[in-house]
Amino acid sequence: MKKIAVLTGAGVSAESGLGTYRDSGGLWDNYDPMEVASIDGWNRNPALVLEFYNGFRKQLRSVSPNAAHRAIAALEDRFEVTVITQNVDNLHERAGSTRVVHLHGEATKVRPESGEYDLTYSEKEVFDIGYGEVGLGDLAPNGKQLRPHIVFFGEAVPKIEKAMDVVSAADIFLIVGTSLAVYPAAGLYRYAKNECPIYIIDPKEVPVRDKRVTHIRETATVGMERFLELLGE
Repeated sequence: MKKIAVLTGAGVSAESGLGTYRDSGGLWDNYDPMEVASIDGWNRNPALVLEFYNGFRKQLRSVSPNAAHRAIAALEDRFEVTVITQNVDNLHERAGSTRVVHLHGEATKVRPESGEYDLTYSEKEVFDIGYGEVGLGDLAPNGKQLRPHIVFFGEAVPKIEKAMDVVSAADIFLIVGTSLAVYPAAGLYRYAKNECPIYIIDPKEVPVRDKRVTHIRETATVGMERFLELLGE
């Protein structure tokens, strides 16, 4: 069974109604991204960050996976598929994808402000709160303040090496809903095998000049239809 690595970005979830800070919309109209999505912002005002992610989880509960999420999940019927996502929502899982690597964390999970994760990246202290709320003073079992299980700007991306391994083993690399502007994820295509075709679905120009690349300049939902046609599915 051929292996497909899929890298997804905000453009996939945007069609479900989740706004992105780069394009504004939704919650991002009311918050400065560097105040609610950076480690400096967390250190300055954790209450504001908790408020933002409480709102994000509330919004996430109200939206559903779209046709692009479902098409990516359906690839598992014929391929060994691993999704590497920059998104912190759970829409891939809700669409049916069974192997998802969250590069930037998961909004429905929390962990202690300081604990085992900060030392070893062990996720044994990470737990799922679904769409619940967390406030200042809500503590983890180790007595520390609970924080979103999010990779903030200014923090390392622990799962990037796993993502590199997934891409380097892939027979096909599909990139959906990202214009490859956010590193380190933007450089993952460089780890694809020389003979591995790379498909990029995004309506914007992408800063990649590589003979392996086929750029489908469409939204995620329309682009997935085109991709399946190219695959002969």
